Amino acid sequence: MSVERHKAAGDQAVRCFVMTVSDTRTKDTDKSGRLMIDKLSESGHQMVAYRIVPDEAEGILEALKEGIEDPAIDTILLNGGTGIAERDVTIEAVQSIFDKEIPGFGEIFRMLSYSEDIGSAAILSRAAAGVSGKTAVFSTPGSTGAVKLAMDRLILPELIHVVNELKK
Repeated sequence: MSVERHKAAGDQAVRCFVMTVSDTRTKDTDKSGRLMIDKLSESGHQMVAYRIVPDEAEGILEALKEGIEDPAIDTILLNGGTGIAERDVTIEAVQSIFDKEIPGFGEIFRMLSYSEDIGSAAILSRAAAGVSGKTAVFSTPGSTGAVKLAMDRLILPELIHVVNELKK
């Protein structure tokens, strides 16, 4: 089966939980979370849940576990908390729940960021993706540019394919 036919097979709408990790954003100021939601909607996917969680590992883990345990959620998309500052703990939290990591996501995100957007500062990005049970988890930096890049070039083109693979 060709890659295109394989990706097109199965369900076409993905049920998503969008989580913004930030100590300062509110629903009114969360441009990156809103961008994720808008891009999912434009692509025919469903937002089941949306939450802003402070940069604290316990709260991130609690929200992740709720999403993973909810059978109405196929994918969790996080933005924020991926840098190298002391308070940036999103990656440690998400990696601790992965059954399988998808290393290509972070690798390609950094390559695209380097070549198309931010140059050598891409080395500071700790974008990551993986699987926990039957739930896909994607974690991007919190800037709107990073979210746009990740959604347009990596997540949306493969989202249906990833979820269908997990349903096998």
